[in-house]
Amino acid sequence: MTTTTFDVSVGQSLPPFSRTTGLENWNRFAAVNYEFVDIHMDDEAGRAAGYDSAFGMGNLLWSYLHCMLRDWLGDHGRIVEVRCQFRGPNTKGMKLTAGGTVSAVRDEGARRVVDLEIWISDSDGTVLTPGAATVELFD
Repeated sequence: MTTTTFDVSVGQSLPPFSRTTGLENWNRFAAVNYEFVDIHMDDEAGRAAGYDSAFGMGNLLWSYLHCMLRDWLGDHGRIVEVRCQFRGPNTKGMKLTAGGTVSAVRDEGARRVVDLEIWISDSDGTVLTPGAATVELFD
């Protein structure tokens, strides 16, 4: 059995990662990723697409999941895989919270591997971005 100094057990919840969305967040993300798309920057374009306002990028939501995992792991491991679905928009002023739960812990040879159920929900608890992740723990 592989041992690590980072204690993980099935059912364990990860510390939440929260952000309030809006043009400031989207603009910074767009600048880094060259994603200045009208629906993410202009309320009229967002409304024309059927939403209440401009809305944030799906990849920004993915990055919130990544940040939550990285904050939780610290120097105790690495992210092997993150996958998610975008099921709802993040419009201006929404408070989003990334969360996760350990679903499995297993040894693969000399490696300790952890599977997680992860998600992003809005302030009403509606899951906008369900997903899963796999991480490898270090000593």
